[in-house]
Amino acid sequence: MRHSDAMGLPSSRRAFGFWICLALVVGNMIGSGVFALPSELARYGWNAALGWLVTIAGSLCLAFVFARLARGFPEAGGPYAYCREAFGPGPGFAVAWSYWISILCANAAIALTAISYLSHFVPALAAAPSLPALAFLWALTALSCLNVRGAGKVQVATTLLKLLPLFAAIILICLILARSGTAAVAAAGPPVPIGLGAISSTAALTLWAMVGFESATIPAEHVRDPASVIPRATMAGTLLTGLIYLIACTGVALLLPRAMAIRSNAPFADFIGLHWGAGAASLGALFAAIGALGALNGWVLLQGELPLALAKDGAFPRWLAKVSPSGAPVRAQLVSSAIVSLLVLANQSPRMVSLILFMALVSTTATLVAYLACSLAALWLQRSGRLKGSPILVAACLLGFAYSAWAVYGVGWKPAAWGLALMAVGLPVYLTMRWRPEGETAPASVEDEPQ
Repeated sequence: MRHSDAMGLPSSRRAFGFWICLALVVGNMIGSGVFALPSELARYGWNAALGWLVTIAGSLCLAFVFARLARGFPEAGGPYAYCREAFGPGPGFAVAWSYWISILCANAAIALTAISYLSHFVPALAAAPSLPALAFLWALTALSCLNVRGAGKVQVATTLLKLLPLFAAIILICLILARSGTAAVAAAGPPVPIGLGAISSTAALTLWAMVGFESATIPAEHVRDPASVIPRATMAGTLLTGLIYLIACTGVALLLPRAMAIRSNAPFADFIGLHWGAGAASLGALFAAIGALGALNGWVLLQGELPLALAKDGAFPRWLAKVSPSGAPVRAQLVSSAIVSLLVLANQSPRMVSLILFMALVSTTATLVAYLACSLAALWLQRSGRLKGSPILVAACLLGFAYSAWAVYGVGWKPAAWGLALMAVGLPVYLTMRWRPEGETAPASVEDEPQ
């Protein structure tokens, strides 16, 4: 059952415009991990810049595919809606299920990462990170349930704050290059030969930083004029983030003394502190924590949207299809945060730490599966005449598919196998809902009664 834009919230009640959607894309892409990325890239020299170019090009191809799909099918659910339109409810459910679980796994890891950075200021947090992580998780869940527009404004604010150290690094990079030129790069360490293997390694590293450009497509029901706003925010956010990454991360990796960069846990803070004085380590930890909390806010906003879309189609229990008077998927949010809480609490056991980290990698792999599926969906929808086609879109689909397939290969067989297992876990849910008694379909749009 297809839900047209008219079946969503009326325009006057849609909370997200272009700037909130842009902040959702940029904020979800720029998490906490990017602040440590120059340490990994420093050993590769100029190969890092070439790796970034490969990653940005592949991400822009995929972003263009998602932008065109969003224009043709401006519905809530993003990857689920597109794959359902192209291949039917079964494949659509498989993509939505794996993508939803990937968000939940990522949220558990992001919440714990935020606490690890905050423990720089309050060391006692490191002894029991689960409780403060749950406090932030449920505070942001409550905000998303009670005030969708407020959650969007928080996303804008945290995105601006996390950009500050990146822009500071860019300004400093420009000043250093203007004063010393390429001599500053040479002083950081001996040159590293350019090679295909090194470029592939850096492209694999930078891939993780670009995941999330599809974020604006998922809460389409809350977006004003989604057919126009979502494509613009998706393309602009991907390009902006890619350029910031290319300049800031590559510049820090090349200009910070290589031995120092490789050892650093906070390379941006060390880079700024090296040139502008002490105190940068604390500043770097603060902005990394803000980056993690901003990303958590953005992904919490999305974690309830996929169960809502599935419930509206009858693929999840229909009681999850109810929304609040403001349009928030409260029940779906509560269920999602409850699962995330279990994942966070599992981290209390020392034996579970490596499992949580591995789940973060599986989360990224599941996202790549959605990218592969949506590239194929766009090709199929063009062929069937349901999506306006063009040679540029066909090329973007093929390049995006090739890039995603290469990325899945790059992460290794274990995460890929767990990704398949993740999809298999959803099979009983799908079969149960498909074989439910006739007449137990979910309503297209249901609101909770005011209390």
